[in-house]
Amino acid sequence: MKNDILVSLKGVTKKYGNVTAADNVNLTISRGEFLVLLGPSGSGKTTILSMMGGFTVPTSGQIIIDGEDVTETPPALRPTVTVFQDYALFPHMSVLENVSFGLAMQKVPKAARYKRAEECIDTVGLTGYGDRGIHQLSGGQRQRVALARAIAVEPAVLLLDEPLGALDLKIRRQMQAELVHLQKSLGATFVHVTHDQEEAMSIADNIALINNGKVEDYGPPDRIYLRPATLFAANFMGDSNLIEGTVLNNDNNQVEVDTSFGKLTISGEAKQGSNIHILLRPEQIRIGVASNKKGVSLGEAKVREVVFQGTHKLCHAYSGKQFKSKIMFRVSPDHSVVAGDILSLHALEPDAVLLRD
Repeated sequence: MKNDILVSLKGVTKKYGNVTAADNVNLTISRGEFLVLLGPSGSGKTTILSMMGGFTVPTSGQIIIDGEDVTETPPALRPTVTVFQDYALFPHMSVLENVSFGLAMQKVPKAARYKRAEECIDTVGLTGYGDRGIHQLSGGQRQRVALARAIAVEPAVLLLDEPLGALDLKIRRQMQAELVHLQKSLGATFVHVTHDQEEAMSIADNIALINNGKVEDYGPPDRIYLRPATLFAANFMGDSNLIEGTVLNNDNNQVEVDTSFGKLTISGEAKQGSNIHILLRPEQIRIGVASNKKGVSLGEAKVREVVFQGTHKLCHAYSGKQFKSKIMFRVSPDHSVVAGDILSLHALEPDAVLLRD
């Protein structure tokens, strides 16, 4: 029986002179998992993917794939295939020839490789496109061809280096859904690099949030968004209200914090006198006075700007003592709110996340 863990990175570090691109990275990836490496430009996520694919050799540490140490194994001899952002398709070849290329390199007989290539072309929704040239395809279609070529050789791990970055928003969202469907239908293991938080949350089983070459946070998208482990994760994952405060008292996992919004009591652990932040997402801020013990009053807020965003209106306001603290909250698109309105705001105590500085 095979181990459920397909890929392990053990203390993987990559240095370029005095610059550390990946710093003691430890990750495990299960069979059939869709893992997203998420982070800002220059965070090290592409370096980590490149080391998995064999294009970059770690300075130290181990990479284990399917029980084999592949730390110094070249790309062609690894059970991985990488799909690059520019797709790296051969412009002089047809779609069928592109998709069957990896099989040709494996010395698969022509009839068998063309049959397999046609199956993969069908799988990515390009039935009948085999004879077309690459120049005849749209960006989304080229992305599908790159995917078909990758899955044709049935890699243990498919590595995707920002493959949707060049697509416009509508096509990108469509391709996100298709990627997930493809991954689940194949039962394959995907590792996908992106800097787009919304993309990561819509496709990932787990997210590894990378910052300065380190894994800053790791877990399912909903946990990382709603209960981030660090201030960086809270800031990076979408809009956030981070309320600074000083701990006044900590009793039975209830922390009383002095903030610019007054004294707030939330769940958590922090030393008396320590500086902390309280995270509340804009959609967790509610209009009106708190009506039960679970409510955390945020006082009154004066709306300074309302931005219509389709599914909701994002309101920027000033709140707290003398209306000097900024706060964001969302309301439904049909809710009547304009700049200058003064509203009472509150949140639910279970939504508030205590983050130690």
